[in-house]
Amino acid sequence: MKHSGKASLAALRLIGLAGAAVLVLLVVAFLAKWAAFFILNYMTWALVALWGLFAVFTFYFFRDPDPLVPAGPNLVISPAHGKVDVIDTTTEADYLGGECQRISIFLSVIDVHVQCAPLTGRVAFYKYTTGQFLSALKTESAQFNENLLIGLEAGEPRGEKIGVRLIAGLIARRIVPWLKENDIVQRGDRISLIQFGSRVEVYLPRRAQIKVKLGDRVVGGQTVIAAFN
Repeated sequence: MKHSGKASLAALRLIGLAGAAVLVLLVVAFLAKWAAFFILNYMTWALVALWGLFAVFTFYFFRDPDPLVPAGPNLVISPAHGKVDVIDTTTEADYLGGECQRISIFLSVIDVHVQCAPLTGRVAFYKYTTGQFLSALKTESAQFNENLLIGLEAGEPRGEKIGVRLIAGLIARRIVPWLKENDIVQRGDRISLIQFGSRVEVYLPRRAQIKVKLGDRVVGGQTVIAAFN
């Protein structure tokens, strides 16, 4: 008769697939047993040691020392720990609205990655932008990478605008802000964390006097990078 035996073939196919699945599971279980035996007998302490090293590195990376915030009027302090590798004139249209001075700070994986408020004032602007994750060693990462621009309206000199851009990098893929628009911050307050190597840029009005030079290492919340007369 037509199609006779096809049901039996379908049953045999399912039985064969089930048998193959059982065989695979047995092989996996056998390999897992020997892997577990090998790990428990030969790699336990190595894995514990690796975890211990990771824990030490993580605590070191997320260290958060109290800055020695300088006193004095009209000062702008570094928001980040790292190396000044760009001082130039650029255009920042979102908050400063045009031409301004820029100080760019590169944070390596061994730098402190907590950022501080560069002055006392109000968070007048807050803009998060998605983007790429180019190496923070490249200055163009500021243009293309994921970043958060924080615009501060200074309390001293009153009304001056300062921009701080937090930039994610190749390894740093998470910016963790601790402030929001209209918050009041004091000079040296902790404002954010960028996990692993990254970059921070500061945008200053043309009349601000830059107090650092290329190659300087700056301490977040402590090093004076500019001043207003």
